[in-house]
This record gives sequence, structure tokens and C-alpha cells, in this order.
Amino acid sequence: MDGRPGRLAGKVALITGAASGIGRATALLFHAEGAQVAATDRNEAGLAELEGVADLRLAQDVTDEARWREVVDQVVAAFGKLDILVNSAGIALKGNIETATLDEFRRTEAVNVEGTFLGCREAIRVMKGRGGGSIVNLSSVAGIIGDAQSAAYCASKGAVRLLTKSAALHCAGYAIRLNSVHPSFADTPMVQELIASSKNPERVREGLSKAAPLGRMGRPEEVANAILYLASDESSFTTGIELMVDGGLTAQ
Repeated sequence: MDGRPGRLAGKVALITGAASGIGRATALLFHAEGAQVAATDRNEAGLAELEGVADLRLAQDVTDEARWREVVDQVVAAFGKLDILVNSAGIALKGNIETATLDEFRRTEAVNVEGTFLGCREAIRVMKGRGGGSIVNLSSVAGIIGDAQSAAYCASKGAVRLLTKSAALHCAGYAIRLNSVHPSFADTPMVQELIASSKNPERVREGLSKAAPLGRMGRPEEVANAILYLASDESSFTTGIELMVDGGLTAQ
């Protein structure tokens, strides 16, 4: 935060994947900046920990098309509008082009791509008649550069990047802005699980820290700050971009 409270005062924000990691950090920051926050996740126990932060907490599987419409309609019923959507829900399954199974590939695309697509579509449905809004989609540096052991994840995050650009062009006339955020390795439960499941966790942690020129992994709060900028009116002339939060990784 930059010392200016209320950067989202009067805004209603829906955040998926809000029970942990970047989604949770975003919910906390948005609440601190004055937004009314609707938080969704499959992890209902994690959502319960957002009591006092999220004004509305809803269980959601982002691959469920019907549930998306229900969630967005519940947000509008509760607050009268929807100004911001943050598509943060996502999964990361390891596997190269030879070892990844079709089921793993399809599951990754369903959550990361189809979930984002459905969220954008439903948010646009209610935003376009109410003067616009901001949609922020979580992609990854893996949507910009390849990783040999993450075939499905790279494919999904690359798709999110260009889905965002396509929708940004389509929605320009509605005053709805869409942008993608591309973190590198951030110290989230997803990355911690990746490290813990490796054969040499300490070596993997060291490697992830050294991957960025800044010499460490990112923090969820640092990614949330980038999301805040794109969600706020400070970025009112910004749409269709990919914002790197990667410690210089993709500058190499």
C-alpha cells in the first residue's frame, strides 16, 4: 500500500480463489482499501477465516457454469452492482509433454482457462449495463515463457493471457477493462506444496529463489498490490496489458 487509504472506496469486488495465497492477500488488501469484498473458493474453511474481511463468502467451483451465474447474481443482489472481478483461482500440476496425462491436462485447463472464461463472461454480463468495471486475470510468467516440466500449466496461463487481450478489445466500448497479472514464484501454499513434494525441497526452494534477478521469491502481498492498481481507477486508461510481478525474471 502507498499510504492512501480508500483507493477502492465505494467499489464492489468479487475475488475467486480467496481462501489462500494471492487471492487471500488480495481480499485483505481490497478490504483495507475500502472495497466491499465477495470472496469465493472451494475451501470453505479457508473462507471462514475471512470473516470480518469479506462481506460475502461463497463456496464456488469455478469450472461450474451454472454456479458462476448464481455467484455473480448473488453479489449483485447483495451489493447492487459489481465493479471488480479478480480471477485468482487456479491449480498447477507438474508434468512435461510426455508425462502429463490427458486428465491432468484437461483438469488444468478447466480450472485455469474455462474458470477464467466463465468469470469474465458473467462479470461482463452485469458490468456492461452499469457503466463499466475492471477484470483482473491471474496468469503467470509461465504464460510468457516456457517451463519444460509444466506443459499443462504453461498452456493454460498462455491461454489466459490472450483470452484477456481478446476480451479487452471486445469490451473497450463497454468501458470494461481487462488486464492480466503474471507473477513468478510467490511464496504461496501452491508453491510451498510444489517444493515439499520434490525430491530435494531445500534445493528446489533455493533454485526458485535464485530464478529471479532480485534473488528471492515474491510475496503474495506484492502481487496483490499490482492487482490493486489494475482494479482501481488509477489504471483507468490501461486495458489489455500483461503486468509482470516477477523480480525481473522475464527481463532476462
